Amino acid sequence: MEISFLGKQALVTGAGKGGNNPQRTGVDGNTGMQSGFSSVFMRKLSLIPVFLITLSHHYHQDCPAIIPVCVDLADWAATEAALKDVGPIDLLVNNAACTKLQPFLEVTPDQFDLLFNVNVKAVLHVSQMVAGGMKTRGSGGSIVNVSSQASQRALRDHTVYCTTKGALDMLTKVMALELGPHQIRVNSVNPTVVMTKMGRLGWSNPEKAQTMKSRIPLGRFAEEEDVVNSILFLLSEKSSMINGVALPVDGGHLAC
Repeated sequence: MEISFLGKQALVTGAGKGGNNPQRTGVDGNTGMQSGFSSVFMRKLSLIPVFLITLSHHYHQDCPAIIPVCVDLADWAATEAALKDVGPIDLLVNNAACTKLQPFLEVTPDQFDLLFNVNVKAVLHVSQMVAGGMKTRGSGGSIVNVSSQASQRALRDHTVYCTTKGALDMLTKVMALELGPHQIRVNSVNPTVVMTKMGRLGWSNPEKAQTMKSRIPLGRFAEEEDVVNSILFLLSEKSSMINGVALPVDGGHLAC
């Protein structure tokens, strides 16, 4: 199946290589699953005829055709200023996210605010600006939000992260409902554990990994390409009648 984005301009958020500063999480780096597969996604998307803009500065050397825009997505005013002059956007991938492992009884207000600011509020804000331009131009478009199976499965010590992903799934549905009449499609992908460098490290314990794999009918974790190909499909005209869907990329985990 050949996918083409000829003449299109795409914006990808959170396409960093990973970082240790939690205040920059989801902008120049993510602590979540996205930090790994985003590099594969950007390289693959850059091979398809499409004009790329990324809200990160890391890919300028790796992929010279990509225009980087460095901004803290948790900063509403700075994000608005950064996106003001990026030009018309046809395709948007809201990939920025962060997480902080805290048991329910130990959740702190600062971490709650950080996760919701990046995982939900920034998605709403960037999407408002991009979709507003799509509506004004009457050009339609496609938006993909990177969610998680954690939106539908409770994970120990992931109280706020799971909650933000649940909110993101509902935001996706409402966006699809309201933007659909303007021919703007909005969907999400909801992966299981992805075998990025971080994923391999985090699930290197065989006993821990087997416990999760035993709940996946296909018996394995997702590879980066599995998530990337799903996003490309939802962005493309090959999925022109798909709108408001939360697509599991989980080997059947959520079906059980």
